[in-house]
Amino acid sequence: MKSQRERALWPQFDALQMGSGFTSGDIVRPQILVEDVFGDSHPGSTHLSRLTEQVKYGVYQAGGVPCMYHTTDVCDGCAQGHDGMNIVLASREAICDMVEVHASAVPWDGMVLCASCDKSVPAHLKAIARMDIPAVFVPGGSMRPGPFQTTSLVAGKLSLKNRRGETTPEELRDYQFTGCPSEGACTFLGTASTMQCMAEALGMALPGSALAPATMRDILELSRNAGYAVMALAERGITPDKILTREAFENAIIVHSAIGGSTNATLHLPAIARELGIVLEPELFDEINHRIPHLGNIDPSGKHLTESFWFAGGVPYVQKLLRDYLHLDVLTVTGKTLGEDLEDLERSGFFTRYLGYLANYGLTRDQVIFPVDKAPEVGSIAILRGNIAPEGSVVKYSACVKEMLRHRGPARVFDSEEAAHDAVAEGRIDPGDVIVIRYEGPRGSGMPELLMTTEAIVCDRRLNGTVALVTDGRFSGATRGAAIGHVSPEAARGGPIAFIEDGDLIEYDVSKRTLDVVGIRGEERSPEEVAAVLEQRKARGVVPRPPRRGLFRRYTENATSAMEGATY
Repeated sequence: MKSQRERALWPQFDALQMGSGFTSGDIVRPQILVEDVFGDSHPGSTHLSRLTEQVKYGVYQAGGVPCMYHTTDVCDGCAQGHDGMNIVLASREAICDMVEVHASAVPWDGMVLCASCDKSVPAHLKAIARMDIPAVFVPGGSMRPGPFQTTSLVAGKLSLKNRRGETTPEELRDYQFTGCPSEGACTFLGTASTMQCMAEALGMALPGSALAPATMRDILELSRNAGYAVMALAERGITPDKILTREAFENAIIVHSAIGGSTNATLHLPAIARELGIVLEPELFDEINHRIPHLGNIDPSGKHLTESFWFAGGVPYVQKLLRDYLHLDVLTVTGKTLGEDLEDLERSGFFTRYLGYLANYGLTRDQVIFPVDKAPEVGSIAILRGNIAPEGSVVKYSACVKEMLRHRGPARVFDSEEAAHDAVAEGRIDPGDVIVIRYEGPRGSGMPELLMTTEAIVCDRRLNGTVALVTDGRFSGATRGAAIGHVSPEAARGGPIAFIEDGDLIEYDVSKRTLDVVGIRGEERSPEEVAAVLEQRKARGVVPRPPRRGLFRRYTENATSAMEGATY
């Protein structure tokens, strides 16, 4: 064991541990780092100490000694509407780096990481990929549904109504009481829920653990089992590089396509893979989305919530339906192959055990996870390229009305989300417009999500289904509508999006995977003429960014392109 080799070199190590409460028997047992993002700030983190307590019991019962660490995360929802959102993506790097610090300073024999939410889950997966230590990830599960199967994103409609003076104190009060009824990740398939699913699809979380209801006993047992699992991995010397292979990432992208996951996975999966020297090209996402049936009828690309998705069989049932597409011989944290895991779940009754909970809501499995032959479409996201996005951009077409899968309209250009949101809320955007929001990329302002603006559009009856948004920023996993993000190169790097002007004609076509300026100031022009005009405008340079400090400065000065994971 690594901990025993290193312990023998320096006797103070023993004394320090025993001064922390270890017994003389503990210091000669395998030592396991258990780290979570527990904190009081939001529902995705408040309960994690209960889960890691179970992990610790499992480690003890399997003959190891667990040691608890914390690096608290932040909530995208709490960061909405102010500059706090600009630091959120950078927090992924900070959390990952702190796990690296904790995992490097002591010679651990294994580690278990636990998180629920948007940036902490990919941060933990990045750290697992970075460190050569046997590891298991524990997802923090799903929040309870709100009234009438609603989610916390009722906030979008209320925000717009409140801005226009159309809400009542009672309406706001009732939302405060019911919008987030329990701990756990928000119960739509946003980035938090998506990345829990990606952890399982990559083989780094126990089968069936992603999106387990945070208030039910099952998540406690799954957490206990993670303690057993990491001890088995440590005994066998199975490190993350043996699990996180290119084939495992392909499996994750297949599941992502099938469930209609957040576009932010196109940032996070490449960033995780990069830690292992694996390059996930944007074309890989597009190729897979061209052939995988979209099976998940899950909000915002469908009707139902993540709790119901788990009751219906969750990630394992999707994998079962897609067996013919997946690499079933990849290794997982069970120490078995994915194919063996699915067989074990079948024998255990997992796929039928929770269907009665669906019946409580008057639902059947096929309403939540479509059979392959009843899939309404193929894939869920597309990579668009053109003279606006030479390196690529991302659209989640599964959350877009069919009428907006192809569109041409005049550009309405803004250099910040705040200015664009004001224009929407104040009625200064017209049906058919294409809103362009720039300087919101990784080096522009840290790549905040633009949920306030997308929700303002879809909650405005005059604009919903007629207005598109194009940005070098990113979106919430809950974003609905014709929203094209991650435009690369970004404006702050002198990408073409920086030189679009009001009235230029923008056209995109999801089926053709294109995104272009096709006209100048309302007049259609040839591609050559458009290129010449954009080149002329380029001479004026980009808008300089204000001075930054600390982590925010380091991130915005060094972040890679969104198409490469927006990491550094």
